[in-house]
Amino acid sequence: MAINRELLDILACPACKGKLKLTDSGDGLVCEDCRLVYEIRNDIPVMLIDEARPLDGDKA
Repeated sequence: MAINRELLDILACPACKGKLKLTDSGDGLVCEDCRLVYEIRNDIPVMLIDEARPLDGDKA
């Protein structure tokens, strides 16, 4: 996982501006408030609301 801590600290959820955390597998960023996961592709976070997926356990 190439995303560095400084970048993670300044990124915010594009939907609610809330804090993001790295998924356990390191392949996405989670917004607990919106219950969305933003995928990380080729070490670049895809911060598009339309491409976010529901957090596991949530209905699509």
